[in-house]
Parts: sequence; structure tokens; C-alpha cells
Amino acid sequence: MSPTNRTVVVTGIGATTPLGGDAASTWEGLIAGKSGAKALTQDWAADQAVRIAAPAAVDPSEVLPRPQARKLDRSAQFALIAAREAWADAGFTARAGEDTSVNPDRLGTVIASGIGGVTTLLDQYDVLKEKGVRRVSPHTVPMLMPNGPSANVGLYVGARAGVHTPVSACASGAEAIGYAIEMIRTGRADVVVAGGTEAAIHPLPIAAFGNMMAMSKNNDDPQGASRPYDKARDGFVLGEGAGVVVLESAEHAAARGARVYAEAVGQGISADSHDIVQPEPEGRGIAAALSHLVSSTDLDPAEIVHVNAHATSTPAGDIAELKALRKVFGDHADHFAVSATKSMTGHLLGGAGGVETVATVLALYHRVAPPTINVDNLDPEAEANADVVVGEARKLPVEGRIAALNDSFGFGGHNVVLAFRTV
Repeated sequence: MSPTNRTVVVTGIGATTPLGGDAASTWEGLIAGKSGAKALTQDWAADQAVRIAAPAAVDPSEVLPRPQARKLDRSAQFALIAAREAWADAGFTARAGEDTSVNPDRLGTVIASGIGGVTTLLDQYDVLKEKGVRRVSPHTVPMLMPNGPSANVGLYVGARAGVHTPVSACASGAEAIGYAIEMIRTGRADVVVAGGTEAAIHPLPIAAFGNMMAMSKNNDDPQGASRPYDKARDGFVLGEGAGVVVLESAEHAAARGARVYAEAVGQGISADSHDIVQPEPEGRGIAAALSHLVSSTDLDPAEIVHVNAHATSTPAGDIAELKALRKVFGDHADHFAVSATKSMTGHLLGGAGGVETVATVLALYHRVAPPTINVDNLDPEAEANADVVVGEARKLPVEGRIAALNDSFGFGGHNVVLAFRTV
């Protein structure tokens, strides 16, 4: 295979989410159909129209060494925790160079965030107003930089082939992983640590999303509020956390005897050019991304058995995605087990693509699709266009090579579709 078309594989996974502080507990929560949503108990929540969210199960500031945690925005803390797990899971024992199985000049990071250090920015502005100039943290700028998570992960692993930060709203995490795949495929790197992170559970983002009518106001039932494809869905539940994978060229992974979770087949990308926040209702932009994926990779549509859908629990977005799948894949779409894991994790914005990539890879590795919970009355348009995995996890075919898609879309009309398959 030419150095500009190398096979890419997933060798490490890490996550910290509303369902657990690592990938294993997150996966267990997904398969069990557990919701991470809770009522917000902070004093500021009393005046909010939306008083629910899905906070991370573990406080990252209690996991990292205190001196380090104090210099990092919460989004960077999440990213670093997930990256540390993924790095160790891939079998690396130290920074590149110190671990001689990876060359730092052939190692990169691509960690995305949709909003960056927004909580640091808002909190330090309050410090400025209330306590004055001298009390503003000298670490504020590196803490609020959107590239902070990727840079800190790069420092941790010793990456010198590039440290990148895509920003494309809720498609950011998936775009990061797609970019990382291309870095390896085209020979720019042998190993890339990639994913997404977000930490935006704060009065201003909650108020802003709430006033956009984008979030569920089902405050009396937090765990039942995120209900993709249900007729009564009324918006997403804001989550936080990070998902990170270690990607390698197949040759590099084989040379060091690494365990391989799945092949990262490639990505499809497009833009709606329709509206800054509203999805194109017929899913034309999403269909273009799906078509790009098929035309630019060797993915066989007949191998696809599972889709981790973007499905945020909004009235318009959920159906547009399913229409696009039907438009591109036709009758093949009847055989896709469609899971909406945001029904359990909430919507992690720029972190969603990372966490959902971890879920997609594990679905292939274990050959089981997570459920979509809280679907009491399946929307007829969803039923007509897809086979939604409702209520309980579903086994996937146990024999032969199978593939899965991870869909991520973002404000601005960003569409990213990632494909993975068993090895």
C-alpha cells in the first residue's frame, strides 16, 4: 500500500463522561441504558428555564494532580484524563522518545472543542469585576485558548508532528478524528491522539441554549428528558466530558504488537450552506457527507450494520439525519441498527464526536449496539426511515467483517461522518 493511502487502526480508547470516569464504565452505562442527566442544584440554576444537565461522573480536578489541575480549564482537564487513559490503553508506557516504540517526530495530537475555555473566561471576568485586576489568574490565557486541550495532551505524550484543534461546533470532535485519520493515511504521522472535549455547564451557556429553544425543559424528569426519535422530544440535555482515541498506521501497530480495536476507514465531510443553526430539513448536506465517505474510501455499504447517530433529541435534526441515511443507502438502511447515545450521555457539544467514536469502536469490538432510551412513542418518520435500537442493547452479527458509522453535525452547517470496521 502506498505511503499516501495507509491503513489506519484504533489501538487505544479513553473517556470521561456523565456515565463514568473512564471508557469501561461509560460503555457499561451505555449498554445498560443508564442516563447521566441530573437536576442542577447550583444556586444560579434556580432562575434558569433549563435546570437539568448531564455533568461528568468524576470531578477532573480531583483526578489530576492539584498543581496541574489549577492551571487547566475544565475542558482541558477532561481531555487530559481521557488521553492518559487512551495512551496507556494503547500500550505506551511513557512520553514519545522515552517509550522507544513511538517517535515524537511522527506523533501528533488533534483534540477539538466547540467552545474552548468558556467557563474560565466567564469565571475570570467575574473575578476581574468583583476583586480587581490583580486577582485575575496569570494562567487565564492558556486556560481559555481553544487549543489548550490539544496542546496539553501534546505535552503529555510528547507529540512533535503537529498539535491541531478543529473548531466546528458539535462536529468538532469527529472532525478532529477525521483529520487525524488523514494525517496517518497521507504519511504525516504514524500515531495520532485524537478526540473532543467540552465543559460548558455554566449559567451563560445554559441560558443561551435555553433561550434558543434548543434544550429540553423537562426539568421534572432529568433522566427522561433526552429522548431522540420520540414524538415528545423537545431538545437536548447539555453534557460534559471527553472522548479520545489513539490512531496508528496498521504497520506501526503491527510492528509493536499492539491490540487493534477496529480499522478507521475514513471520513465524509460537507456543509449545509442553509442556516447558521437550523439543519437542512431533508438532510441534503448530511447525504453529501455520506456520499463523500463512500466515494473516497473502500467502504462497502453492505458491511454497515450500525450507526451511532448524531440525534440530539431536537424535532428537526433527528429526522433529517435518518432521511439522509435512507437517501444514500436505500434499502441497505433497513439493516442499520441506529443508536442515539445522547439519550444517555446528553450532548457533549465538541466532545460528542470523541465520546461517540469510543462508543462506535466498542460497539464493533464487542459486536453489540447500545440502546436509545426514553423512546415511549417512536416518531413515525423515524420508524419509516430507520431501525432504531429502542430500550435495550442489541447484538450485532457475530461473524464476518462489519462496519459502523459515527455521525456528527454542528451549528454552522458542519457535517462529519466517520466509518470504522472490524479487523
